[in-house]
Amino acid sequence: MNPLYLIVPFAPLVGCILAGFFGKQIGRAGAHTVTIAGVAISLIASIMVFMDVMEGNTFNGTLYEWAVIGSLKFEVGFLIDTLTATMMLVVTSVSLMVHIYTIGYMHEDEGYQRFFAYISLFTFSMLMLVMSNNFLQLFFGWEAVGLVSYLLIGFWYTKPTAVHANLKAFLVNRVGDFGFILGIGLVLAYAGSMNYTEVFAKADVLAAATFPGTDWPLLAVACICLFIGAMGKSAQFPLHVWLPDSMEGPTPISALIHAATMVTAGIFMVSRMSPLFELSDIALNFILVIGSITALFMGFLGIIQNDIKRVVAYSTLSQLGYMTVALGVSAYPIAIFHLMTHAFFKALLFLGAGSVIMGMHHNQDMRYMGGLWKHMPITWITSLIGSLALIGTPFFAGFYSKDSIIEAVHASNLSASGFANFAVIAGVFITAFYSFRMYFLVFHGKERYDQMPHDPHHDNAHDDHAHDDHGHGHHGPFKPHESPWVVTLPLILLAIPSVIIGYIAIEPMVFGEFFKGVITIAPQHTALATFAEEFHGAAAMGMHAFSTLPFWLALGGVVAAAVCYLFVPAIPAAFMKFLKPIHTLLDNKYYMDKFNEVVFAGGARGLGQLLWQVGDRILIDGLLVNGSARLVGMVSGLVRFAQSGFIYHYAFAMILGVLAMVIAFVSLKY
Repeated sequence: MNPLYLIVPFAPLVGCILAGFFGKQIGRAGAHTVTIAGVAISLIASIMVFMDVMEGNTFNGTLYEWAVIGSLKFEVGFLIDTLTATMMLVVTSVSLMVHIYTIGYMHEDEGYQRFFAYISLFTFSMLMLVMSNNFLQLFFGWEAVGLVSYLLIGFWYTKPTAVHANLKAFLVNRVGDFGFILGIGLVLAYAGSMNYTEVFAKADVLAAATFPGTDWPLLAVACICLFIGAMGKSAQFPLHVWLPDSMEGPTPISALIHAATMVTAGIFMVSRMSPLFELSDIALNFILVIGSITALFMGFLGIIQNDIKRVVAYSTLSQLGYMTVALGVSAYPIAIFHLMTHAFFKALLFLGAGSVIMGMHHNQDMRYMGGLWKHMPITWITSLIGSLALIGTPFFAGFYSKDSIIEAVHASNLSASGFANFAVIAGVFITAFYSFRMYFLVFHGKERYDQMPHDPHHDNAHDDHAHDDHGHGHHGPFKPHESPWVVTLPLILLAIPSVIIGYIAIEPMVFGEFFKGVITIAPQHTALATFAEEFHGAAAMGMHAFSTLPFWLALGGVVAAAVCYLFVPAIPAAFMKFLKPIHTLLDNKYYMDKFNEVVFAGGARGLGQLLWQVGDRILIDGLLVNGSARLVGMVSGLVRFAQSGFIYHYAFAMILGVLAMVIAFVSLKY
């Protein structure tokens, strides 16, 4: 085995241990040095592994055999192929940028060393997830990233909103994980193994089986259960409600976890399980519908947000919906391609939002920004690049992956592809509108800093860093400022792949043999093959885009945002007044939080009350504990009358006992 395979995940773990357990001894500089060094080593090793894989050297083997139960083995092992190598590069490169960025963003925070330990631990967990060759290790990484996400969302644990957000993320993900472990259990029960290779070899056997007691195809049930896990981790409707609230955590983790890595774990998992999902059109249609709903309706919510980070968060939800739609039409290479391009430009947008928040002395409300391009030129231009990539501007990274999804959906023959086609097309205009609404409100128009009604620490319910102002005052007029180089350098480095990576990677990843032998596509699912017939190179695709509907819809969204928020700002207010019911619906996020509170949380409370009243108070306390005590008291109360203390009473009782025994003996004998 190549020793680099061990270096990739364990270098960040070593940095985490040093920063976490010896943070006070090594100090702030020591903490960020060891963790950044660990992730940098991991990135270099990932690049070397990627190059090795491109030469045809793959690996699938066991590192450690944990337990053996009959024929079932619980192992820790690695599967290194092109899919794994791609994910390793994405995770380590974005993680390194976030580590560097964190030096500037968190430089006065009391939990500085703890934060670096957490993000390095997250990097280790995510790498263990993507490098796994069996369901056991996959589940370990799956739960580990969820745990670290919980710690990072609630990093500022003195903020009630942060504590509520991390509990919400934890509980919603448990719902998805329940389905995920049921799916793993079904696969284990019928395939008799947890190793990917062995399970995939029995895919046809699983496809022929039915779920016990029904005529449902077993594989459809198992795949839907596995995808429910992806719905939680990758924030798909209706398990999406945790991700916008997770913006309560520091901005660096918004970029690392909720844009580039953890939320893409579900996309990676379904792509890895393509040999199973390809044998169930029921599961693929289910995935397609869920992804379409998420792509379209989460975009609507981004239009009305005033918190800069929440706009980017709803954008993430919508783009995850696009990736899921690609999975549903069996275009797995395109889903991974969009995962990669999205990781770079969305991390850029999140870190750009964090830079704006720092420059605005931690105000996050876009209504009190404006004109920042003059004061923050690097943040301005890099945020523009990220926004152009997000809306699918021709020749930018997001264009190639997003338009590929639209083309694949258009070519699909699945029954749910009609609705999906409408959703991804309509989503183009919506994405462009809310993206450039944010861009124009923040960087252009008149400066509105003096209109802020209160101190942003107290006025903004979603304050990103309420107890740390990075040394800036908050009372009276202030002037925005550009962020330090440790913040702007990652923005510049992320802006480069946000422009060029799509042009470079589309041909080998989507139409070449990059995923040959790794991803399985059934012959009857022809969406990707049909799109491949129409592809004539990255340059030709970019030029052709100027005559297509998605380009004009994106341009229309940008123009509409400019008209509404630069030239005629009375239009949004008029629309909000005219469409008040719709605005109320969107402002309440389709009432999904209230639905969950009433149905799930309320049902849980009702069940808890029932169990407490009947189970605890009546059965356990009343019958078993207190009831047994009362029974002993009653028996002892009766028995004490026989304890008179007189010998002749005891002798008389003995005679009666002997007489009773004789009568019983005679009765039994005759």
